[in-house]
Amino acid sequence: MIDPETQSRGRPGLLAIADVFARYGNFTLGGGSATVGTLHRELLDRRRWIDADAFTLCFSLARLTPGTNVLAFCTGIGWLLRGYPGAIVALLAASVPCTLIVVVASALFTEAEGNGLAQAAIHGAIAAAVAITVKTCWTIAHPHYRPGSRLRVVAIATAAFLLYVVAGIPAIEVLLGAAVLGAILPPVRA
Repeated sequence: MIDPETQSRGRPGLLAIADVFARYGNFTLGGGSATVGTLHRELLDRRRWIDADAFTLCFSLARLTPGTNVLAFCTGIGWLLRGYPGAIVALLAASVPCTLIVVVASALFTEAEGNGLAQAAIHGAIAAAVAITVKTCWTIAHPHYRPGSRLRVVAIATAAFLLYVVAGIPAIEVLLGAAVLGAILPPVRA
């Protein structure tokens, strides 16, 4: 779960955790998926605080929680890094600054609501957010998309998409069903 090299150097300090989650949890534009993608790069590739399995575990568990999944994700990572203090620091660092930003942005949006240019800008941002979400999905799925498991990954992803989008089954039921299917169809080890 925790990278062996990081473990030998010691766990990151609470200030380092606060710095990472304040910086990347609040100033990564594009929504929760962009934030998760950026944190993936920062936590795994750059700082090597955790491994891909720990990251995927926190991401998956966060998706099973109600409410804001990115905050649940940050809290889970904080927990893995430093237990209760790490979880609290990661949650507060990832949520308080952006909450203040949203209050200010909401006040500004209310003023520009009838402006056609502002509406066009928002529509463009939505299109970009969808692209960023797709890229983040690939970043998280890519380590599991290897020879011997590709068909399994594609089958579960396609089934989940169809159940959620076409059949209208609630997300939590689709996620739990995919978890059961994943347990029944373990990946082939190459």
